[in-house]
Amino acid sequence: MSVDGIHWERGSSRASGGDSTDVDGAAHDQRTSSSPDVTRTLEKADSKVVRAVEESDNDPFRNLPAHEAEILKRQVNTPNVKTGFAMLYRYASTNDLLIIAVSSLCAIAGGAALPLMTVIFGNLQGTFQSYFAGAGMTYDEFVSEMTHLVLYFVYLAIGEFVTIYVATVGFIYTGEHVSAKIREHYLESCMRQNIGFFDKLGAGEVTTRITADTNLIQDGISEKVGLTMTAVATFVSAFVIGFVQYWKLTLILTSTVFALMFCMGGGSRFMIKYNKNSIESYALGGSVAEEVISSIRNAVAFGTQDRLAKQYDAHLTKAEYFGFRTKTTLGCMVAGMMLILYLNYGLSFWMGSTYLIDGETSLSKVLTIMMSVMIGAFNLGNIAPNVQAFGTAIAAAAKIFSTIDRVSPLDPTSDAGERPDHVEGTIRLEHIKHIYPSRPDVVVMKDVSLEIPAGKTTALVGASGSGKSTIVGLVERFYDPVAGKVYLDGRDISTLNLQWLRQHVSLVSQEPTLFGTTIYGNIRYGLIGTKHEKESDEKQRELVIEAAKKANAHDFISDLPEGYETNVGERGFLLSGGQKQRIAIARAIVSDPKILLLDEATSALDTKSEGVVQAALEVAAEGRTTITIAHRLSTIKDAHNIVVMTQGTIVEQGTHDQLLERRGAYYNLVTAQNIAKVNELTAEEQAEIDNEDDKLIRKMSAQDGAAGSCENPQDDMRAKLHRSTTQGSASSRALQGHKAEEQKQYSLWVLIKLIASFNRTDWQWMVFGCFWSAICGGGNPVQALFFAKQIITLSQPLLPGLTDQTKKDSDFWSVMYLMLALVMFIAQLFQGIAFAKCSERLIHRVRDRAFRTLLRQDVSFFDKDENTAGALTSFLSTETTHVAGLSGVTLGTLIMVLTTLISACCLALAIGWKLALVCIATIPVLLACGFFRFYMLAHFQRRSKNAYEQSASYASEAISAIRTVASLTRETDVITQYQHALAAQQRSSLNSVLKSSLLYAASQSFLFFSFALGFWYGGTLIAKYEYDQFQFFVCFSSIIFGAQSAGTIFSFAPDMGKAHHAAAELKALFDRKPDIDTWSTDGAEIDSIEGTIEFRDVHFRYPTRTEQPVLRGLNLTVRPGQYVALVGASGCGKSTTIALLERFYDPLVGGIYVDGKEISSLNVNQYRSFIALVSQEPTLYQGTIRQNILLGVSHEVTDEAIEFACKEANIHDFILSLPDGFNTVVGSKGALLSGGQKQRIAIARALIRDPKILLLDEATSALDSESEHVVQVALDKAAKGRTTIAVAHRLSTIQRADIIYVFDQGRIVEEGTHTELMRKNGRYAELVNLQSLEKSG
Repeated sequence: MSVDGIHWERGSSRASGGDSTDVDGAAHDQRTSSSPDVTRTLEKADSKVVRAVEESDNDPFRNLPAHEAEILKRQVNTPNVKTGFAMLYRYASTNDLLIIAVSSLCAIAGGAALPLMTVIFGNLQGTFQSYFAGAGMTYDEFVSEMTHLVLYFVYLAIGEFVTIYVATVGFIYTGEHVSAKIREHYLESCMRQNIGFFDKLGAGEVTTRITADTNLIQDGISEKVGLTMTAVATFVSAFVIGFVQYWKLTLILTSTVFALMFCMGGGSRFMIKYNKNSIESYALGGSVAEEVISSIRNAVAFGTQDRLAKQYDAHLTKAEYFGFRTKTTLGCMVAGMMLILYLNYGLSFWMGSTYLIDGETSLSKVLTIMMSVMIGAFNLGNIAPNVQAFGTAIAAAAKIFSTIDRVSPLDPTSDAGERPDHVEGTIRLEHIKHIYPSRPDVVVMKDVSLEIPAGKTTALVGASGSGKSTIVGLVERFYDPVAGKVYLDGRDISTLNLQWLRQHVSLVSQEPTLFGTTIYGNIRYGLIGTKHEKESDEKQRELVIEAAKKANAHDFISDLPEGYETNVGERGFLLSGGQKQRIAIARAIVSDPKILLLDEATSALDTKSEGVVQAALEVAAEGRTTITIAHRLSTIKDAHNIVVMTQGTIVEQGTHDQLLERRGAYYNLVTAQNIAKVNELTAEEQAEIDNEDDKLIRKMSAQDGAAGSCENPQDDMRAKLHRSTTQGSASSRALQGHKAEEQKQYSLWVLIKLIASFNRTDWQWMVFGCFWSAICGGGNPVQALFFAKQIITLSQPLLPGLTDQTKKDSDFWSVMYLMLALVMFIAQLFQGIAFAKCSERLIHRVRDRAFRTLLRQDVSFFDKDENTAGALTSFLSTETTHVAGLSGVTLGTLIMVLTTLISACCLALAIGWKLALVCIATIPVLLACGFFRFYMLAHFQRRSKNAYEQSASYASEAISAIRTVASLTRETDVITQYQHALAAQQRSSLNSVLKSSLLYAASQSFLFFSFALGFWYGGTLIAKYEYDQFQFFVCFSSIIFGAQSAGTIFSFAPDMGKAHHAAAELKALFDRKPDIDTWSTDGAEIDSIEGTIEFRDVHFRYPTRTEQPVLRGLNLTVRPGQYVALVGASGCGKSTTIALLERFYDPLVGGIYVDGKEISSLNVNQYRSFIALVSQEPTLYQGTIRQNILLGVSHEVTDEAIEFACKEANIHDFILSLPDGFNTVVGSKGALLSGGQKQRIAIARALIRDPKILLLDEATSALDSESEHVVQVALDKAAKGRTTIAVAHRLSTIQRADIIYVFDQGRIVEEGTHTELMRKNGRYAELVNLQSLEKSG
C-alpha cells in the first residue's frame, strides 16, 4: 500500500486548488504516521466522488469562524427569487401592456373566427340541397343567396388576416422589448457585482444566461402567448357553434376530443421517456467522444483509435435502439390521429343520419358540427408544446432575476462612501488575513502588515501562490479581506467610494485585456470617470497620444495603416503580446493615476518586447505610488522597497543592496537568475539566428518545391512550387498559411448519393416505407368520394317509404369510413416504423463513420482553433442528426404529397373537369399556406436566437474581462453601449417581423379565398344544372382538402436546409486525407528496433502558429538503452521533440532517424507500436483499470503480463488493495483516482507494450511531492534496458540521466552528465539553483 494511496484525497484537493501553495505539510506527516487503519482510509479513498458531492451540498465555509464565514458568504451568495408568469412582465412599459392587450383581443378574435367557416360551409350545402330539391328557388334567388354566402368567406379571410397579423407582430414586438429590458437589467446587475461572484459562477455561465436564458424568456412571452390564446379561442368557439347548431350530436362527437387527447398524451409520454433514454445513452457516447478527442495525442500514440471507436459504437447502438422507439412512437401517434380523424367522419354521419331521419336536424347542420368539432379538437393539440415554453421561461427567469435582485457587497456603481479631494497615495495593509471566497479552504494571506509609501516604487517578489497578486486585488478592492484593513492615506478603503477609489488606481495585469474597438478607443477607456472624461475630442486625443508616447507605443501605432483607428479585434487578438501590453500601459497612465499596480506586466513577453515594455513601465512609474510584482528580478533592482513573500507571509524587505547583504531568500533568487544572464543571447545574436532560420527554410522550400513552412501542410506541397518560388518575408508567408481550408461546394446529387450510401443495406425497408407512403397519400381522394356519396345519400328528399333505404345506404358509407380509417392507420403505422428504422440506422452509421474519420486525422487537425474537443463533439451530436433530413423520411413525405395531389387531380378531372381545373389553379396557394403556417413559426424562433448573437458576444466580452472593466470603472460605459446595440437590433428586427408576419397571417387566411372561389364557380355550374352535388363535392373536397393536407405534411418534413449543410460538412470531412494517415498501409515494414535515435538539423514550426519558430536546427543523438533528459525553459522545444518522435507532425526541414531509417519512410502504425508515451496529464478513459491498461496493446495479453507491468509501474499493490481490484471503474477521465495513481496506471499501460523507446513528457510535473516520489521510482524502474527520452521540469528527477541536453530557443546549448554540466556553471546550473530556491522559499 503506497503512501500515495492514503493521501490521495489531500492531493487531489490541492491540485484543484489552483496556485495555492501547500501549507499543510506538517499535517500530512502526522497523518502518515498515525494511520494504522489503512483499509479504512482506502474505503474513504474509494468513495471520493460521492464525498465531494455531499460536501458541496453542505456549507463550504463551515471550518471558518463565524465572522470570517460571514464576510466570504456575503461575497458569493445569491438570494433566490420566486417567479410567476406575471413576473416575466415586470419590466414591461405602459405601451407594452397596451400593445399586449390589443394583440390579445386580436388573437382571440382571430381564433374564434376560424370555426365560422364551417357554418358558411354548412349553409352553402343547405342552399345547394334546397335548390336541387326544387324548393321553389329561382335561378336568380339561388345565385344571390350563394354569392352572399361566398362573400362571407372573403370577409372572413380579410378579418383573419388582419387579426392574426396584429396579434403576431404585437406579441413578438413586446416579447423582444421586454426581454431586451431584462437583458439590460441583467448586464447592469452583473456590472454591479463583486469579483468573487464571478469567481464562483465563471464568465461562461453568465454569458449563457444572457444569451440562452433570455432567449428562453423571450420564447415564452412572444408569439407563443398569442398562438395559445388563438388555439383556446378556436376550441371554445368551435364547440359553442356545435352546441348552438344541435347539442346532442356535438356532445357525442366530443368523444373525439378525448380520443385525441389520449392519443397525443399517451404518445408524447412514451416519446419523452424514450427520447430521454436516447439522449442519455448518446450523452455517454458523447462523453466517450469528448474524452478521446480531448486526449487525441494519447489515442494516436497508442494506436487505440479503433478500440475507442468500438466503445463509442456500443453507446450508439443503445441510442439507436431508443431513437427507433421514439420515432416509432411518433409514427403511432400520427397514425392514431389519422384513425380518429376518419372514425370521426364515420361517427358523425352514422349518428347524424339517425337524427336527420328522425327529423331532428338538417344535413347542413350535421356537416357544420362535424367540421367544427374536428377544427376545435385539433387546435387543442397546439396548446401543449407552448405550455412547456412558458414553464421553461419561468424557470429561466428565476435564475436571471435572482442575479438582478442580488445586492452586491462591493457595488462600484453606488454613490455611498467618501470621495476625498486630495490623494497622496500612501497605502498601508494592517494585519490582513485573506481567503478567496471561491476557495474557502485555503488561507492566502496570514497577518500581513505592509507600508507602501507615496510616490515610491514597492516591488513584491516570491514564488507563485505566495500572495503577491492578492495584495493587488485588495488594493483595488476586488475582495474584502476576512480580517485586517487596507488604508489609503490613513483612511480605511472600505469607507471610501468604490468607483472613486478605482479611478485613482490603475492596474496593468499579466494578460492585458483589450476590448473589440480601435486602439484609440481602448486607451480612451482609461479616462472614464476622471475629470477628463467630458473633455473635448481634441483634448482627449492629446492625452491619449501623450500616454502612448510614454508607453513606448506611439511609434508602432503610427506605423499601422490606420494608426490609432486600427481595430484590435476581439480581445485584441490582432496585436502581438508586447503591443497589447504597451497599449494597456498607455490606458493605465492616460488618466495620470496616483497609484499604479503592475501585476507581472512583462512576464508573458519574449525578451525583445520585454525590454521595450520595461522601459515604458519605468517612465510610467515616475512620481506615482507603484506596486510591482515581478518574476524577473532584474526588472525591480531600482525599487525603493522590495518585499519578499512566501506562503502568504512577508519574509524580508528592504532595498536591493540591503537584501543582498543579508544573504537571505532574496539573495538566493538573485544569484540564480544572474547565472542565467551569462548564457543568454543578446538581441543581435537572436536576430541573426532568426535570419538564418528564415533563410534556411526559404532555401529548402526552393529546393524541395514546397512553399515554405508556412503553407498549410494539407495542401499538396509539390503542386505549390509552380506558383510560388518567390517568397516575401517570413511573417507574410506565415499569414498565407492561415487561410482556412477552402469549402468545396457539393451538388445536391452528390450529397444525396453520399447519404444513400449509408442506407444502402436498408433498401428493403425503404421500399416498404415508400409503398405505404403512397397508400397514405391515396387516403384523401377516397375520403372525398365517400364524403360526396354521403351528401348525395342524405340530401335525398325524405319520403316515407325511403327512409330505411336512405339509412341503410348512409350506414354503408359510414362503414366504408371505418374501413378507410383502419387502412390509413395501418399504412401510417408501417411507413412510420420503416422510416424510423432507416433514419436511426442512418444516424448511427453516420456518427460512427464521422467519429472514425475524426480519429484518422493527424494531430495538427486538432490544433486548429475551430476543432476544439467541444466543437467536434457537438458536431458529432448535432450535425449528424440533421442529416436525416435528406434520407428516407423526406422521400416518404414527398411520395405522400405527390400521391395525394396526383390522385386528387385525376379523380376530380375524371368526375368534373371544369370545376377540377379551377380548383387545381388554387393548389399552389393552398400548398404554400399549409407549408408557411408551420415554417414561419419555426422561422420566428430561429430569428430571435440569431438576432442577439452580436450583442451577446459584446456582453460576454465585457463579462469575461470583468476585472479590467472594474479597474477601469467602465461599468456604465459598457451598459450604454449594450443598450445601443440592443436598440439597433430591435429596430432591425422589427422590420423583419413586420415582413415575416405578413406571410404567416396570409398562410392563415388565404385558405378562405380558395374556398370562396371553389364554391362560387361550383355554385354557378350547379345553378345551370351542369353539375350535380356529387360532382361538386368530389371535385371540391378532393382537391381543396387534399392540397391543404399535403401542405401540412410538408411542414412535418425535417429541415432540408440544415440537412444539406450538414451533409456538405460531413462530405468535406470524409474527403479530407491527413498527411500522416493512420489508415494507410504505405511505408516500409519494420519488425524490430534497436533504439538509436538521431535528429539531423531539424527545423519545425507548428502548422497553426507558423510565425513562431519552435525548433531551429536541432541535432541530437540517442544511443540504444540510454536514458536521455531534455531540459530548458518552457517553450524551448522539449515537448515538440517528443511530438516529432511520435510522428504527430513531420519536420519542415531535416530528418529524424531511427536505426538509420528516416521515420517518415516507415509504416506509421508499426513504427508507433515500438514507442510508448507517458505524458504530463495521464489520460484514462471510462471503464475499468484493466481496460485502461489493455489499451496499450492491440493483441491479447496474459494476466501475468498485466500484473508484471503493474508491478514495474509500482501500482500493483494499490490495485489489489481496492475492493474490485483490476475491475475498479476509474470514472470519466479517471476522476476517481488521484493524480499519482492515474500516472502510474498510464505507466503500466506504456510498459505493457514492452516498448523499445520510452518517451516521458514531464511525467511527474503535475503531481505533489509524495506522489511524485512514488511515480519517479516507477519511471526509473521502467527505463531500465530501454532507450528513454525524458522531458523534465523538476531537475532533481533526472540527475541520474546518462546525458542531459539543455535546450534554448529550439537549439541545444549544452550537453553532458549532471556533474559535468554543474562544473560548467552554465545554463543547467542556473536552472538547478533556481529550483532549489523555490523549494527552500
